[in-house]
Amino acid sequence: MIIDSFPADSRADTPRLPDTFCEVQDVDLHMHSTASDGVLSPGELVALCHRRGLTHMALTDHDTLAGVEEAAQAAAQAGIRLIPATELSCQWRGANIHVVALLPRGGIGKLAEGLIRQAQARVIRAEVIASRLEKLGLDNALARARVQAGSERPLGRPDFAAALVEAGLVKDRASAFKKFLGSGKPGDVKAHWPFLSEVVEWIGGAGGVAVLAHPLRYGLTRRKRGLLLDAFVDVGGEAAELISGFQNADLTRDLARQLEGRGLYGSLGSDFHFPGGPLAPGAMSPPPRTDVTPVWLHPALTGFSAR
Repeated sequence: MIIDSFPADSRADTPRLPDTFCEVQDVDLHMHSTASDGVLSPGELVALCHRRGLTHMALTDHDTLAGVEEAAQAAAQAGIRLIPATELSCQWRGANIHVVALLPRGGIGKLAEGLIRQAQARVIRAEVIASRLEKLGLDNALARARVQAGSERPLGRPDFAAALVEAGLVKDRASAFKKFLGSGKPGDVKAHWPFLSEVVEWIGGAGGVAVLAHPLRYGLTRRKRGLLLDAFVDVGGEAAELISGFQNADLTRDLARQLEGRGLYGSLGSDFHFPGGPLAPGAMSPPPRTDVTPVWLHPALTGFSAR
């Protein structure tokens, strides 16, 4: 799959992105649609981004580019500049880590093969999660999660969370993750994911930029987060999300220092999944004053940031 990521008919009306984080607005490089575990279709998501005044966006569905073509067409009509992307699951030292692939040339080469493997891994993983949840009281867990997904796409933990809520075993999705699906819980199955190094290699082989997703959300100490960043750089990672939704300002400033010290570019995104919650496209904590270079200034992404 190769997508024209910067449609010509939207270039004239799209402002140039700033050179520093302190000036940034109207950009969101981490969002989800019904192509994975989001609630809005790719077209509906783009329409919401347009209503909220976004000028630049990425669709980062989990382990798939299936929604990018629809989103690109809608973005061209709305005058929004869109970059094809996906959020890839992997593992590092036994932890489930996510890496966003920003893909100025679309999904090609080893990444295309990797996405097939990821889809297969998700099928096997869903069966394991279902088996474990059935032992904990969720009858017909796989079928219930499929109903919540509303399509035949590979299932994810949010689908099982919705099934747990529908079955009355928890009051909301947050409780489902806290009790059953979060890190270290029975539904946290990561053995089928590739290693961090392999995922970064896929992205590089597609001419993309590897971005470590939400580094403050893995429950790591500062030291271990530094080790993760070091490992990411060692295998060819080039950027990390400085901002992911709403986060503590002191921790954000500290993360900025960690990125700056390693020469990593910074990215930002809401990690939006559904309307009505605390997050919305473009809704996130303001970036701190920092010398971290925005990822859209990466040489591979100049067509995304420029007029």
